[in-house]
Amino acid sequence: MKLKEKITIDDIDGKKFKIRIIEPENNKKAVITHYLHNYHNGVKKHYEKAAKEYIKELVEYKYPEEKYSKVAEEAIQQLLFEVENVPFPTPHNYTFKFIDLFAGIGGFRMAMQKLGGKCVFTSEWDKEAQKTYKANYGETPFGDITKESTKSYIPDGFDVLCAGFPCQAFSIAGKRGGFTDTRGTLFFDVAEIIKRKKPKAIFLENVKGLRNHDGGKTLATILNVLRNDLGYFVPEPQTLNAKDFGVPQNRERIFIVGFRKDLNITEFNYPKPSKKKVSFSQVKEKKVVPTKYYLSTQYLQTLHNHRNRHAEKGNGFGFEIIPDNGISNAVVCGGMGRERNLVYDHRITDFNPTTKIKGTVNREGIRKMTPREWARLQGFPENYKIIVADASAYKQFGNSVAVPAIKATAEKILETIGIEKYVSRK
Repeated sequence: MKLKEKITIDDIDGKKFKIRIIEPENNKKAVITHYLHNYHNGVKKHYEKAAKEYIKELVEYKYPEEKYSKVAEEAIQQLLFEVENVPFPTPHNYTFKFIDLFAGIGGFRMAMQKLGGKCVFTSEWDKEAQKTYKANYGETPFGDITKESTKSYIPDGFDVLCAGFPCQAFSIAGKRGGFTDTRGTLFFDVAEIIKRKKPKAIFLENVKGLRNHDGGKTLATILNVLRNDLGYFVPEPQTLNAKDFGVPQNRERIFIVGFRKDLNITEFNYPKPSKKKVSFSQVKEKKVVPTKYYLSTQYLQTLHNHRNRHAEKGNGFGFEIIPDNGISNAVVCGGMGRERNLVYDHRITDFNPTTKIKGTVNREGIRKMTPREWARLQGFPENYKIIVADASAYKQFGNSVAVPAIKATAEKILETIGIEKYVSRK
């Protein structure tokens, strides 16, 4: 039967449909999209019961006059097309499976899929980030990973656990903090999942400051839990810089990897910096909307004043104008993060400086970087969709991982656990 009206996953947001479903709201789309993404493999069974119930409810809500059996197959085919017709689908003939926790907008997933991985579960609580994730991967992440209802959807049998978890202090009772001392923190939830699912490898990413957080106690507790409580071989964590892996951004992050002890792995070598030299000119946009990104003379003066006041106090706030042959400072969200890295764009003469910018446009042609430039600084490809407002886009890319550094490290992890090198068969 050919449906008169298209059925989509966003129909789940219909008010009547919400009333009819008991499942917590933030997991409805996640259950269905995870089911459909695994429709052609065994992982499908893990999501099948709940997903079929929700799809039936969705179809009956959309077509109350039709029998479900008459329209079900056409509805599923439409939904399958929606989740599969995306910029970054699961690779053909994938060679390993992974889960993506604290997924953000999918930086880990981008790297792992390039290496032949299939994501079988993803979690991210931020609603705007969920929208961007779905637009690019066809899958809505599950919500709050601290809830048991969310953890219950994680399947067995995946190879690698990926997590860029937030840094939080622990309540450590003894000299060496252990598993129970991490309760109430997001690392505890990561550790709990590792304990239950026992993946072959774990791959964690955090800010460089984790080394000194709480006088070093936080990192010491994490390593103690992974090594002694959970039984993983965990080599000394390494700080890697995005600029060493092909993007023009000075971004240092600490990477922690681990391997299940029964694999008898006793050595791991982090990737060496690539010799590829890049500069901001290679990611700079050619055409930029003047009314959105160029700074007024007044605002530029405000930034100068702000920098000078902070310099007098000795706390070092400031902004830099990144030359075309230079590299960007780490892109960060929050506060004045968008003004931390400014650039020259002398195409200022190409438009009338009396346009809609509040105040007079600065004659030097100084502007903010664009969201697309931030995406490129993090190693996201050109066909990565930016579907949210600029404020959300800056936040999302600032919170993301540098894809090339993740990919280089993941390649070493897969090599260590014996996953064959992936060759695209498209």
